[in-house]
Amino acid sequence: MAQLLNEAARSAALPGLGETGWSAVAGRDAIRKVWNFKSFSEAWGFMSRAALVAEKLNHHPEWANRYNVVDVTLTTHAAHGLTDLDLRLARAMDDLAPDAEVQRDLSQPIACLCEIHHR
Repeated sequence: MAQLLNEAARSAALPGLGETGWSAVAGRDAIRKVWNFKSFSEAWGFMSRAALVAEKLNHHPEWANRYNVVDVTLTTHAAHGLTDLDLRLARAMDDLAPDAEVQRDLSQPIACLCEIHHR
């Protein structure tokens, strides 16, 4: 079973992930990132590629898709918190979507393109 990250591993890894848009989830030992793609097709393609990586790692994200938006939370449920599996999957997901816009202020509502165009 995967082991929870120790403080040294957290200190080494989390600031770098924060620079790419990952942030801590309040009240949980988890990280979250929201990507805004140019279209539904791009968002779905990202999710398909990420799913293949997740299967190889046998580690699966909590995620949601709304049109062009993909909202991902990573934690290792069996360990009740962050492990190396979460870091590996986060980095792989970052590599899969280097050009996608990242919503960094997660206190703001998350709106997909269909909602923006409707206004």
